[in-house]
Amino acid sequence: MNTPKRIAVVGGGWGGLAAAVEAGELGHQVVLFEMARHTGGRARSVQIDANTTLDNGQHILIGAYTETLRLIRRVGVDPQFALLRQALEIRYPDGSGLRMARGPASFAFAMAVLGANGWTAHDRWTLLQTAASWWRNGMRNPGVRTVAELCAALSERVRNDLMDPLCIAALNTPSSIASADVFLRVLADALFGARGSSDMLLPRLGLSALLPNAAFAWLQERGHRVQTGHRVQGLLATTGKWLVDGEPFDAVVLACSASEAARLTNPIAPQWAAKAAALRYEPIATVYLQRNAEALRCPLLALRSSPQAPAQFAVDLGSLGVAGRTVAFVVSGARTWLEQGLDRLATAVQAQALSALPGPFPGPSALLLHTTVERRATFACTPGLARPPTEIAPSLVAAGDYIAGPYPATLEGAVRSGILAARTVSAGAKSSNGVAGAGSLPAPASAMQKSVA
Repeated sequence: MNTPKRIAVVGGGWGGLAAAVEAGELGHQVVLFEMARHTGGRARSVQIDANTTLDNGQHILIGAYTETLRLIRRVGVDPQFALLRQALEIRYPDGSGLRMARGPASFAFAMAVLGANGWTAHDRWTLLQTAASWWRNGMRNPGVRTVAELCAALSERVRNDLMDPLCIAALNTPSSIASADVFLRVLADALFGARGSSDMLLPRLGLSALLPNAAFAWLQERGHRVQTGHRVQGLLATTGKWLVDGEPFDAVVLACSASEAARLTNPIAPQWAAKAAALRYEPIATVYLQRNAEALRCPLLALRSSPQAPAQFAVDLGSLGVAGRTVAFVVSGARTWLEQGLDRLATAVQAQALSALPGPFPGPSALLLHTTVERRATFACTPGLARPPTEIAPSLVAAGDYIAGPYPATLEGAVRSGILAARTVSAGAKSSNGVAGAGSLPAPASAMQKSVA
């Protein structure tokens, strides 16, 4: 047992909440500072008007999110009730695409490819042959930098219908500039991981109800302090203590955004701060439309995006019991569309809905409910990206989906980094990124989130 410590967690997103709950479980006293009036960070629910609550972006979990699911259970939410689990599908409105079968991952993937609708024998064979070569090489491909280069041998149909959607969903970075190494790691753990790791988990609750609200209550019920609406102004190291806006703590976990962490650490660790400040970001937009009484053919549909059609996925929130007849249209890598303005984006998505989904969205218009944008949804996951490490200074560590690791920006990545940060400061030992001496986590079955988001 370690000596109980007083630990400050700066930031109340999913990484910060994970760090706070883990530190509390380890017997420490926690004070969580959050600059916003709410917790949840970039994965929360927002009150649109008196009668409407929507998430600030559509997120989907997968079966490989072992630590996220464990955290959700720990704070009192039942994932079987809160999440609809189903096999991974990349299906289009015309019925083409593929669906993962049940069973061992490699067998399930092969069967999904062989049974893909709308693909030729050549499409199937080149994908199976290429995937087998990746597998033989340990899901590594030295010398190949981008996902586009990695998938160059695949047919255009496979690239357009499977690989590009998976890349934009997992990395929120276009395949032309996305890291091949990170993408292969995602494929290894999500598509070829443990049984059920590729399953989609679709939230039946708003994101705030899924974790942030329950974690907030869990902390308060156990005597920990959660202080929202407080932007930390400065950190100061003294003998054996850290002062957070003058309040003494034994250790600090910076679980705020990379830019906030850079601001706070620049006087303390300027090299770490420079690395955090140098990250570049990709936005995600979500356009919420109201459909008629006819539901989509399945809760999540892939869409063929183009210069005229922005969205890559449509999620029928109404069929999940979340928000009436609302459908969320997800536009990942939305930079070029945002440059044209939100009105242009919303109009283009409405036209795309009417064209791709004529049953649920008959003409002449699809009713626009709301458009939300996260301009810094994820860091741009490009080849050779240098991300800041967990350790900043003695008893000062960072947590967040941008911290150095093998995966792109995901909910699971944020949660895992928070847990590791809490274990590191609890053990009081300097850790490598593997968190030596801090009680490392088991290797994940996967890391793909995304946003579809």
